[in-house]
Amino acid sequence: MLNEIALSTLLALLAVSLHGFGLLGLGRGLELYESRAGRSYVEGPLWQHALLTIAVVLGLFVLHGVEIWMYAAVFKLIGAVPDLREAVYFSSISYGSVGYDDSLMAPEWRLLGAFEGVAGAILLGWSIAFFVSVMTPFNARKKRGRVHHDIP
Repeated sequence: MLNEIALSTLLALLAVSLHGFGLLGLGRGLELYESRAGRSYVEGPLWQHALLTIAVVLGLFVLHGVEIWMYAAVFKLIGAVPDLREAVYFSSISYGSVGYDDSLMAPEWRLLGAFEGVAGAILLGWSIAFFVSVMTPFNARKKRGRVHHDIP
């Protein structure tokens, strides 16, 4: 059990570090966009907003994908699962906190899946918070642009 906890802690630290630097990179990407465009990322035509939103979402998918594959690689490396396909499958369902079945995992390593589920839930929440912070200025801009008429 101590091996599982130690390895889970190490993997969580790596995943949190990857996630933090990944979100920082996405944030810096928005700053670079603003610098090159000479305006805030919330200004401009709707199609640019759509492309920017898609780029941020794809960036988040890549970030989570790297983290899932990191866990899967470790599962395969330590022999906790029979093959890479099963490792990626198990990692994906654990990371997303779905956790259908841990029978794929060697009994002595099953706790890793539970820890990945907790880490994945936190990292997914962190991504949601980041995405909301990116999207909120669009909503604020839309509200500022409205004309309010008082009805007597």
